[in-house]
Amino acid sequence: MLRSLRTALLASFAVVSLVPVAPIQAQTAPRQVQTADDPWLYKGSDLVHDEQWKFGRLSNGLRYAVRKNGVPPGQVAVRVRIDAGSLMEKDSERGFAHLLEHLSFRGSVHVPDGESKRIWQRLGVTFGSDSNASTTFTQTVYKLDLPMATPTGLDESMKILAGMMSGPIINAASLNAERPVVMAEGREQPGPQKRMQDQMLELMFAGQPLADREPIGTPETLTAATPESVQAFHQRWYRPERATVIISGDVDPALLEAMVVKHFTAWKGVGPAPANPDFGKPDKDHAIAASLVEPALQPVAMMAIVRPWTVFSDTVIFNQKRMVDLVAIRIINRRLESRARSGGPFIAAGADLSDIARSANITTVQVLPSGDDWEGSLREVRGMIADAAASPPTQAEIDRELAEISASMQQRINTAPVEAGAKLADDLVEAVDINETVTTPQASYDILKQAIAAKMFTPATVQAASKRVFEGTAVRALVNTRTPDPQAVTKVTAALQANVTGVGKRKAIGNVSIDQLPKLGAPATVVSREPLLQGTDITKVVLSNGVRLLMRQDPSETGKVYVNVRFGRGLNAVPGDRPTPLWAGETALMASGIGKLGQEELDALTGNRQIGLGFDVSDDSFSFIGQTNKADLADQLRLFATKLAHPTWDPNPVLRAKAAMLSGYAGLSASPDGVLGRDLERLSRSGDQRFGLPSREVIEATTPASFRQFWEPLLATGPIEVEVFGDMDAEATLKAVAATFGALKPRPAVAAPATPVKFPAHVATPVVRTHTGKSDQAAAAIAWPTGGGTAGITESRRLDLLAAIFRDRLIDQLRSQAGVSYSPNVASQWPLGMANGGKLIALGMVPPDKTEFFFKLSRDIAADLVAKPIDADELERAVAPLKQQILRASSGNMFWMRLVAGGSYDPAIVRGVETLAQDYSKVNPADIQALAVKYLRPDADWTMVVVPEKAEK
Repeated sequence: MLRSLRTALLASFAVVSLVPVAPIQAQTAPRQVQTADDPWLYKGSDLVHDEQWKFGRLSNGLRYAVRKNGVPPGQVAVRVRIDAGSLMEKDSERGFAHLLEHLSFRGSVHVPDGESKRIWQRLGVTFGSDSNASTTFTQTVYKLDLPMATPTGLDESMKILAGMMSGPIINAASLNAERPVVMAEGREQPGPQKRMQDQMLELMFAGQPLADREPIGTPETLTAATPESVQAFHQRWYRPERATVIISGDVDPALLEAMVVKHFTAWKGVGPAPANPDFGKPDKDHAIAASLVEPALQPVAMMAIVRPWTVFSDTVIFNQKRMVDLVAIRIINRRLESRARSGGPFIAAGADLSDIARSANITTVQVLPSGDDWEGSLREVRGMIADAAASPPTQAEIDRELAEISASMQQRINTAPVEAGAKLADDLVEAVDINETVTTPQASYDILKQAIAAKMFTPATVQAASKRVFEGTAVRALVNTRTPDPQAVTKVTAALQANVTGVGKRKAIGNVSIDQLPKLGAPATVVSREPLLQGTDITKVVLSNGVRLLMRQDPSETGKVYVNVRFGRGLNAVPGDRPTPLWAGETALMASGIGKLGQEELDALTGNRQIGLGFDVSDDSFSFIGQTNKADLADQLRLFATKLAHPTWDPNPVLRAKAAMLSGYAGLSASPDGVLGRDLERLSRSGDQRFGLPSREVIEATTPASFRQFWEPLLATGPIEVEVFGDMDAEATLKAVAATFGALKPRPAVAAPATPVKFPAHVATPVVRTHTGKSDQAAAAIAWPTGGGTAGITESRRLDLLAAIFRDRLIDQLRSQAGVSYSPNVASQWPLGMANGGKLIALGMVPPDKTEFFFKLSRDIAADLVAKPIDADELERAVAPLKQQILRASSGNMFWMRLVAGGSYDPAIVRGVETLAQDYSKVNPADIQALAVKYLRPDADWTMVVVPEKAEK
């Protein structure tokens, strides 16, 4: 199915208000089904071509697509797709596709081992985000986002990529070096989740290769791999006729095409071309139920209805029929979500319709019960699904879905000029992988409007779809329980076959209007209005009630307006010496309601509009966050302002957040990274209760009453700074802010001092925590205290460089050379909103017997950075990617909004904008050494390990 259509159709389950469907306007002319081979993407399709893409085919069979795109300016996104994934592997080759991906990045005919990373770093590429690769069941994709691409840099990069495809270095040295890295990647997968995934694939896709072909492979086959066997896999599948090169960037497409021709034409396949393997069809005779016992995971019931693969031709009618199916799914999901919100027997439940790995079309249903009663939860969910098949939806329900889908598609049309080139390239890669196409946003919308005009969305057709999507070759279910149950499989089988007629419940939401919100006061007047900083087009306004506004009218991101309302003092207003309901705020605060509107009504009000209702907690403020557009901005602001003035305290979101946290809490102990996520931030701040995740006892003690008691005064006190950046009208924005936030009563300031953050004292031996997961997994962390506050902005940025240099060395030595850890990391954390509490921290997932090796290596790197200056090339390879990250981000309004957040109150933030460029560029090796001397002190470091609770026997 056309990817843009499916994205819109399944993008959130928020309820939308009933509005008339837009009348059919000028539409893209229909096409005949293409029978010609080229343009190759559209063979067999009658969809409108996206003429921005230029498609071609080399004489050796390699296909390519190139296009001009300037988002962000100067960047070129390159994707090289090989039509070979784990489903192409023989039994003895499991994991080879992924292993080959790793080897290709190490070195090739054009660059020695490890040099491609260094070349790309000098060109501003960040390893891991700008240069990466992925292996799936059906493809291997190599990704390069080249910032500020010059002809020379692009030419060198295309040469490297071509060599990686045609001639990776596959010898004993490279294989023995990279094999441990791949094994580490597999070892670091969390055990309970891996076991559940394995059993799910085995059950859902029984009788097909997909059942046991995870890309990571097996330790046995990876250990047995030889240069000859890996080379044989490469020769068989890495061939030009199986390759697609996709480039989207800020370069003339003719030059991009010439680069493909220059560097990929000489590539020739070795030996006869292999036939595609048979991916099989679902096996109707396999067992229909399975269970597992993973106490660390949430109890869950998963149901799947499996059908043969269906995507053979991406046509208009195929998409329209699938759209009816997906609308049926959306209506069911909306009903399930409404039931969960109102205190139903499940925390969450939802269905999805997907095409999987060219192997099956599948409807999946996942149910997270409240507690351990998966049988009752699954029964109610099945009853609601059965009700959808037995009784038609109302036209109002259908129209609400269509209104939301239409709004999403119209917004995509509006924002198409600022769609990132990397996103366009990734979309095309995925379309190629599953026999889909891409078209224009307008053509996507036309397909929907034509289906509406043809009356394809009626209660009868959607009811038929509600029945059809839950029928198939086989129905299967998998249940996870916390405790063993010998009758579990029998119970699952019975649950699938139980009569659920009459169990389903429906809840209707009437029309909801913004005028149902409580009235606010009289608008404020403007006390002052001035540029915040010359050259940035950011204006600072102070209103008569004390509210401050930072706004930037900038239409460069067409159709996008970003809103960030900072209020209060954030973590600085929260005590650190005792637990609080802080943990539930991000999940439950906005969901608890505004005025008389609960979550259901808010969804109905905002679903078909561009209004966001996000909430966040930072060091020095709480924030309401939303992305909107010019037409919806005033209502976006009104909702946020009314939340401060007239909050509602529906208990259900708090109870649901509590149930969800408790349901998954055991999983936090089941792996080293789970324990780190729970405990590291609190331990590295001397037990400060504001950081890390709360204990089970704290969660259990949280009630709707204690939640309100904690959050109500925080909503009512402290300064307000409203940021509005983007494609809006400045005068209309000022008027809307004055009428909403300006209409609030002046807010009292809070004089209480912030609780300081204390870094723990140096420890002679690491702090030890244990996990209940795999016995071959451990984690190690070492941290050094730094600082905090806006007075140290320049130092914080230079610490980012020190961390980048440290990280690059750690990756080279711990991963590439030692093969001990797959993804070690080093980061500098400098809280601008707090006076202290910063740290430079190194983390690594390692085998339990390698934690001391990690600490020694980290301390050796730190000591070397202290002892002598780095060389100029190493500094440049750290500076160039950071500079390019800033340059690319600076083309967007979110960058500027984040950069000046808090600047209407703190002049140091504004001064930090002025020094941004020089803080990163005017740094020399001596500066880096001085930072290392100041902070990487061996008598100040703090260490922690997470080791298995039970050692391997």
